Amino acid sequence: MPKIDVNKVAEILKKNELEPALLRRVLDELRLAVQPDPSEEDKPPPIKKQFVILVSDPEHKLPKDDFVGWVLQIPEEDNVGTTPDRICRAAYDFNDTKKGSLLPVSTIGETLENVPAKHFKEYNTWVKTKEPVLVVRTDNQVPKETVEMEPGGPL
Repeated sequence: MPKIDVNKVAEILKKNELEPALLRRVLDELRLAVQPDPSEEDKPPPIKKQFVILVSDPEHKLPKDDFVGWVLQIPEEDNVGTTPDRICRAAYDFNDTKKGSLLPVSTIGETLENVPAKHFKEYNTWVKTKEPVLVVRTDNQVPKETVEMEPGGPL
């Protein structure tokens, strides 16, 4: 909805010959309505968030060091094992374009960061994170003892 200045509204109301008392009341209400709410100014800045891939590893087969990955989506009925092949085919398609011939991609990371979504869409693949995100391991168990911690604080 377009915004209009209170003074412009006052001019329009004066042109239509409203009673001065009514005009004053309407303008006072309009001025109060356009003033910013003081509680809105005190809001803290929004917290920046990141994606994390949480991998269940109850048998401890994954390495203990940090590693990264990307978050993608494919159709539910499709085999997830085809995901790397889908990314490679999108990279081949991109490298066949004019932009791809000037700046070809040669790794999965480059493909996910630089190839436009239209190339992935052809293979029913949607990239949710262009930048790699940290992968966190878990043994998929909740400890029996209760852990005391502050909300938002470190473990």
